[in-house]
This record gives sequence, structure tokens and C-alpha cells, in this order.
Amino acid sequence: MQDYLRDEQYRDAGNFSARVELHRRFSTNRGSWQHWVFDHLLAALGPEARVLEVGCGPALLWRANLDRLPAGWRVMVTDFSPGMIETVRRALAAHEARFSVAVTDAQALPFADASFDAVVANHMLYHMPDRPRAIAELVRVLRPGGRLFAGTNGPAHLIEIERIVRRAGAQDGWWRAEAVNGFTLENGADQLAASFAAVTLDRYEDGLAVTEAEPVLAYIFSLGGQKRLSQEQVQRLRGLLEAEIAASGAIQVTKETGLFVATKAE
Repeated sequence: MQDYLRDEQYRDAGNFSARVELHRRFSTNRGSWQHWVFDHLLAALGPEARVLEVGCGPALLWRANLDRLPAGWRVMVTDFSPGMIETVRRALAAHEARFSVAVTDAQALPFADASFDAVVANHMLYHMPDRPRAIAELVRVLRPGGRLFAGTNGPAHLIEIERIVRRAGAQDGWWRAEAVNGFTLENGADQLAASFAAVTLDRYEDGLAVTEAEPVLAYIFSLGGQKRLSQEQVQRLRGLLEAEIAASGAIQVTKETGLFVATKAE
């Protein structure tokens, strides 16, 4: 699985960007997830802080908040995909004094104990094959009293899209199984509580009102749909999406997303 994620799914920012685009265009919350998460960091950290992000993807959190970044913050941005990190290097090249960028595995971080005031793990812990080991590493590199900010989804996240995929004849649940069964809004607190002194959850209220079929197809293809779906199934899926949009004006899709804030013992 890790080889697939590094070498295919997250080889570069293409698949990730297709999924972001669906949310950017059709989210009912007109705010920004990236701004909302950054608000939590600003509320928790002082004017000087060392921050680590693991599994940063194309570093959208930082790119969306460059104008809000306190002058005293220094940020280490990491991902285990060399292709993704190359995208990040280019995107943050003009801000290299404030950012360091590295390829790392969250299960074996190359940083000293108590190196950071905060760690961000945004929608990535459900990818970890050895999640307890990854969480232990995040605890280790946090200073006493430091905080982990871990974003994830709940089981109902995008459930309507899964139902349409099933109606098109695809294998049941193939594209959501990892996220639903791994680290979710429902089970994440218990997984973090064993290692942190306090864990809270803040839910992000949002949904999708999708008025075009093709962005949904692009989303599904970004998750491997082109290999898993036959041409007949793709055409059936496109027809189902277009029929629902024609009948209702938009496909209403549940989003179930939130942020755990876990505090390390002093």
C-alpha cells in the first residue's frame, strides 16, 4: 500500500488536485478549510513557534495562509512522496527563509525529541500502515505541552457519491474503505488518547452541491476509478450523475470532516 501511495496515487499533485477541485467548486461552506485549520494554529501558538507538517501534499495549508504566517514561525513541511515535495519546493521557493522542506516517513521522523511546538497531520493518518508507531513519532517530536492538529473524515463523508458508484455496478465501497475504517472522527480520539494528555474534536460544517457530472468523475478517477471501472460502468455512472443533476438541479453530498487537537503532557 505504501508503495502504491508514493509511486502512483501521490506520485505528484495531480490526483490530489482533482479532489481539491471538487471541494473548491461545489462546497456549500463558502469559507476555507485551510483558513479554518490555520485559525486553530493561530489560537494555540504564540508569535514564535516551530511547526512540523507531515503528509503535507502540495502544502495547501501554507500556500493559502502565507499572508497570515507570523514572522516568528519556522515551518518544516514534509511528505513521503518525492514528487509531491518537488511541487512544494517550487511553490514555496520564494519563502525559503521561513520554510524547510523534506521527504520523510511519518513513522520514522528524522528529528530530535521535543523539536516542535505543533505538528499538523491533515487527512493522512488513515494512510499509515503502522498508525500507533506514527502517532508515537508525532508525540516524540513535540515539546511538552505541544499540540497535534489531525484532520480526518467520518464514515458518512461523501456517502452519496459512493452510493451512485455502487448503482453503476462498481465493487462495494472500494474507494472509501481505507478512510472509513482507519482513522476517523468516530475512532480517532480513542487512538490519540493513549498517547496525549487531552484530545478535543472540532467539526467543520460543510457539504457539496454538485451541478456538473465531470468533476465527480474526475474525483473518482483520481482514486483509481479508471482502473476499477469498465467503460460500461463509467458511462452508466455518468448517466446517473447527469440524471440526478437534471432532476434536482444539484447532487447534494454529505461532508463529514473535522480536526482533532491533541495536547502532549507537560
